[in-house]
Amino acid sequence: MTPTEIRDLPSMPLASPTYPRGPYRFTDRTYVNLRYHSDPAAIRAALPEPLEPDGDIVSVQWLDLPDGTGFGAYAATVQAIPCRLNGRPHSFLVQMYVDNAPPLAGGREIWGYPMKFGRPVVKVVGDTLTGTLDYAGQRIATGTMVFKHETVADLAGLQAELFGRTQVNLKLIPDVDGRPAIAQLVGVQFQDVVIKGAWHGAGRLDLIPAVNAPLADLPVLDMVDALHLVTDLTLPYGIVLHDYLAE
Repeated sequence: MTPTEIRDLPSMPLASPTYPRGPYRFTDRTYVNLRYHSDPAAIRAALPEPLEPDGDIVSVQWLDLPDGTGFGAYAATVQAIPCRLNGRPHSFLVQMYVDNAPPLAGGREIWGYPMKFGRPVVKVVGDTLTGTLDYAGQRIATGTMVFKHETVADLAGLQAELFGRTQVNLKLIPDVDGRPAIAQLVGVQFQDVVIKGAWHGAGRLDLIPAVNAPLADLPVLDMVDALHLVTDLTLPYGIVLHDYLAE
């Protein structure tokens, strides 16, 4: 294989790249978004500088992604903190767990998504929309929400609220000697978002302390709200918001 052909590969390994080039389109992407008040000191400790807290709310989301370009079908659980950078609203992703290798590799290598391998499950059981996360054979998180009790009428307003914040990831990639080759805050802004349906309702969240999946380090003090959302959207490449190696 020539150097030109090598440079044209979208990902490793050479014989069978793990994921193709983007951008990446997701169809019928289902969210269960559970927001809660948490400990302000724990929030501050979880945010890398220069990010600043934007209140005391944290969210845990379950995602069912049945159709992702190049990535296939998978599920995810993510914990996110609303924050600010240079006065602008962002959302920092603290932890993320997925059950499929291509999005895990691509998410970490391209955007710095904080992905580890876990067992997230999103499904409807009777009258309840449920999300569970298992890690290392143990139940780490359980979320529940009433199923389609209250339809959100203002989809345009909801879209501006949810997708107006830029996602931020801390991307850390070591060099061959173990020292950092990349240490960046990476921004991701979804594109071509189509909200197919959205519902509010009561929700509950239970987080269990675990050393290698520490969602409970941002404890649930009381619930704020729950949202069920079905969307199509495009995940583009990201931008560097802050470079720690350039300081």
